[in-house]
Amino acid sequence: MPNEDALLREMLVDSLQKANAHVGLFDALKDFPESLYGKKPPGAPHSAWQLLEHIRITLNDLLVFSTNPDYAAPEWPEAYWPKHDAPPNAASWQASVQALRADLDDFEKLIRNTQSNLYARIPWGEGQTLLREALLAIDHTSYHVGQLIMLRKQLGAWE
Repeated sequence: MPNEDALLREMLVDSLQKANAHVGLFDALKDFPESLYGKKPPGAPHSAWQLLEHIRITLNDLLVFSTNPDYAAPEWPEAYWPKHDAPPNAASWQASVQALRADLDDFEKLIRNTQSNLYARIPWGEGQTLLREALLAIDHTSYHVGQLIMLRKQLGAWE
């Protein structure tokens, strides 16, 4: 009989890091044209930069909440969205992508660590567990990846 805890951890990491049934986060960001980072087609609520930063900020917040007993929640929604439609420069876009990748890797390490109890309530939370935070990270990221792909299609930057 397989180790169910190990199987669950592997499924969580797989869902967090890979595409499974949909396009993955880094595939949605790959080769995104710099000229379109801050563009919004008519009716679109967010630019690619805003979506990228929102995903990064939120994932980091979930990771910090899951690991830091001194966690303080940022102001919602202001602190979770960038103020500008476009990054100051291409280096800022790349730095955001790298920070997002690093936080995903740290989340993976946390989930894979058998000393991390997936089911225990996070003492500084209000009933949340690491399992709940991982599922929230997966769900939230997936939702906004769909928005990124739709935005790319609207901007003519998706095949």
